[in-house]
Amino acid sequence: MQRIRLRYTKRGRLRFTSHRDFQRAFERALRRAEVPMAYSAGFTPHPKVSYANAAPTGTGSEAEFLEIALVEVCDPDKLRELLDESLPAGLDIIDAVEARTSGLADRLTASVWELRLDGVEPRAAEEAVAAFLAAESVEVERRTKNGLRTFDARGAVAGLEAVTPTGTEGVRSRPDRPGDGPCAILRLVVRHVTPAVRPDDVLSGLRAVADLAPPVPAAVTRLAQGLFDEESGTVTDPLAPDREAARPAPPKAAGPAAAKAPEGAGTA
Repeated sequence: MQRIRLRYTKRGRLRFTSHRDFQRAFERALRRAEVPMAYSAGFTPHPKVSYANAAPTGTGSEAEFLEIALVEVCDPDKLRELLDESLPAGLDIIDAVEARTSGLADRLTASVWELRLDGVEPRAAEEAVAAFLAAESVEVERRTKNGLRTFDARGAVAGLEAVTPTGTEGVRSRPDRPGDGPCAILRLVVRHVTPAVRPDDVLSGLRAVADLAPPVPAAVTRLAQGLFDEESGTVTDPLAPDREAARPAPPKAAGPAAAKAPEGAGTA
């Protein structure tokens, strides 16, 4: 059985698709592309697809991951092209590797988010970020099925800064948003902890410590997801270990004895 790991996106208006909506669209794409899927046992077999840490409904993403199991060996690049053609634009398969290591979910320990705050002056955003980072803890409330829950949104934040849009900065979230007026863009690095701290929780924290309240809902996009490197403060590519394992081992250098011709070789 072959396992393939895929990276996909949720762009533009398709950020409003729920995880269940994506599951249905992806399973239709598998059938349309005639992918030789492995199926579960039982009375209602399902294709073997494992989803990892899906983004909340309403947020865009450049870094969603899943794994599929196949009964025939397929070329990951060709499979990626077939599936990408079978999905609507905005749900794009942008990377595929053969799974050669274990623990993909264990390598998804942090996310990098972009928060576009239309109607917010960059200076006000910078001051709010400074106040948030200076606080030892920032308690926020979130409504759950069991009622309101209070938790600390500060402890999970590994990095938060206001960035200046240059070039294509924030271009992914811009098409669906107004282009005039002030706009602040925040870059957030958050660890995956329990309870999960989401971008909207951090926005609630900014409102609590600095009264920062965007006049319109923030446009949120996950830019990366992977293993958090404590030394550099960056999030690494979770598919890199599979690519590394797929590379052929370098040839061993010939030793001195092998390089030296046997004594008397080449003589009559």
